[in-house]
Amino acid sequence: MRHRIALVGTGAMGSLHARVLAQSERADLVRVIEPREEAGRACADRFGTAWSPVLDSLSDVDAVVLAAPTESHHELATEILEQGKPLLVEKPVANDVTAAREILTLSSALDVPLMCGFVERFNPAVRTALALACEPVHLMARRHGPYAPRIRTGVAWDLLVHDVDFALRLFGAAPTRITSGAGYFHPESAAGAEDAVETVLSFPTGMASVSASRVGQRKVRSLVISELDRLIELDLIRRDVTIYRHVSHDAATPDGRGYRQQAVVEIPELVSVSEPLAAQLDHFLDLLEGRVDAAEERASILPAHEVVAAALADAVSCNGGLTMRSSP
Repeated sequence: MRHRIALVGTGAMGSLHARVLAQSERADLVRVIEPREEAGRACADRFGTAWSPVLDSLSDVDAVVLAAPTESHHELATEILEQGKPLLVEKPVANDVTAAREILTLSSALDVPLMCGFVERFNPAVRTALALACEPVHLMARRHGPYAPRIRTGVAWDLLVHDVDFALRLFGAAPTRITSGAGYFHPESAAGAEDAVETVLSFPTGMASVSASRVGQRKVRSLVISELDRLIELDLIRRDVTIYRHVSHDAATPDGRGYRQQAVVEIPELVSVSEPLAAQLDHFLDLLEGRVDAAEERASILPAHEVVAAALADAVSCNGGLTMRSSP
């Protein structure tokens, strides 16, 4: 069975979704919806489909992928769900936890499947690490990169939410304490949109230090999981996993001057080699076909949104954030 899918939004992420949909053996991209005619027609022509400037009736499709700007998610998601169409919405569901709850509540009330685009859940390195991790005690997550003017939300909703979601899944519980600090540096950022955020999450069995920034000059996507007897290191860009086990710490010379450490290094085989966005689409199509429990999928969305909202609230309440932004 091939599913007829409409795509809303043809920006950076929307274009990626369009490519993956066009290449899918299980779905057909039947329409792109984009208010900017030039961008919408260009995307539609590239992938051989129709263009529409507005949603209107969705009677011609089976489901929708929503990749429009975050600030429009609440309105568009509400309209899509009210038309009874299953929805894959790019993260975050909304950049306000109350609005996110409203969308989830509507999805549940109408019994319409909803999925959030936590694409890192489908990163082969992430899937491998979660399968390998046994008793994590500490997580260090770093998601840094250069400034992107097209992103109007702060880095907490744009970047941090991915690694918060990973931390919740790694430790299998909600954090018992959340402490955070935020910085506002770039003159072109929207008012109230943080450019860097550092958050510490305390769990019953460990802790996570999660960092996001858009004032870096190098793209970094790294996760380091510490257990008592090993360390699991992930590079999410290269999609690889390395395991380290410390075995000795000896003097380097007979007179005791200097020292050497020895570690066993393992490079495990990945559990998957699929492109994350393509694997995410397959999961969404499984959701449409009833192979994924809709209630469980829906329930997995809100926890990360709630933690990000709490982290931002803590950053503001503790010190008002570190503000160094000047006028453009």
